[in-house]
Amino acid sequence: MKDGNETKIEENESPETHVSEGDSVQAETEPSKKPPRDGLLPNFSELSKARLNALVLGTTAVGFAVAPVQQTAMILFWTMVGTGLVAASSAMMNQLAEIELDRRMKRTEARPLPAGLVSKRSVFITSMLLAYGGVVILGMKVNLLCSGLALANLLIYIVMYTPMKTRTTLNTLVGAICGAIPPMIGWAAATGEISGGAWLLGLILFIWQLPHFFALAVMYKVDYQRGGFIMLPVKDKQGEVTVQVILTTSLMLIPLGLTITAIGVAGLWSAAVALAMGLWMAWNALKLYLDRNRDRARKVFFSTLAYLPVVLGVMVLDRGPSTPSPELYEAMNPFPQTAPPADDSMKNE
Repeated sequence: MKDGNETKIEENESPETHVSEGDSVQAETEPSKKPPRDGLLPNFSELSKARLNALVLGTTAVGFAVAPVQQTAMILFWTMVGTGLVAASSAMMNQLAEIELDRRMKRTEARPLPAGLVSKRSVFITSMLLAYGGVVILGMKVNLLCSGLALANLLIYIVMYTPMKTRTTLNTLVGAICGAIPPMIGWAAATGEISGGAWLLGLILFIWQLPHFFALAVMYKVDYQRGGFIMLPVKDKQGEVTVQVILTTSLMLIPLGLTITAIGVAGLWSAAVALAMGLWMAWNALKLYLDRNRDRARKVFFSTLAYLPVVLGVMVLDRGPSTPSPELYEAMNPFPQTAPPADDSMKNE
């Protein structure tokens, strides 16, 4: 490969591994090597994008853990259940809307719906039940704010992001909103509000998705083009704008990671790790900027995969001070303290 503006990013029509389309970290299940089985239950993991949901739930838990208010384990449990159900529902609805597009792409042609392994009717009914159950659970067991955030996320993903994927390159920005909301749900579950720390966590997730996904789209540019998806790397023939965006957004993560410490959400260890991981990720992005090829894009992609769990994991371990909620305080102190009996001499006076 040569450097310079005339250089195109290498394309490859037969990727060995794949990670799902979309806004956020959407790492998908590869087509099973076992003989495919018909029915909803055998294919539920892929229909619900279980690996993606693991990431969604992980970032939700991070928001819950680093919030300045400690809540009971049951609040976390119901938050995870409700959020997971809504996330699974959105994955199913998305695949229902993209059956024909998925049939065109080598990466997605073996999914249960385009492969005819499950009926559209059963997936639709299941997705509606999951969405209803998730929203209701969050509203009744956690709080209405979390319920509203989950419902808004579902609507943005299905009503806005999904149709935009075949219409404009701006779809990635809209989709990134969906990946930014889960940690805010976790924070809201703990505190009952969305304060500065929640917004900053959401912003980190939003920015992180851009180099992550654009590096992925560079790797599978031909497949996206075949499927009819309007992605930036598909329209950006030379790849110049794409690598500029990847480098810029990678650099933006460095001050954002430090700001988490500055506002007291996490400590100095978190800042040090965020700085180191951010510089490493930006270094890989710079090498892609200077030499636009698929191998460089792959290294950026895998550096984004390493960045998120490491930075968020240390953030949780090095989280700032927090106050027990009244419910947690009561659970920690099952025997209420009573005032000592008044002194008899005091009574006589």
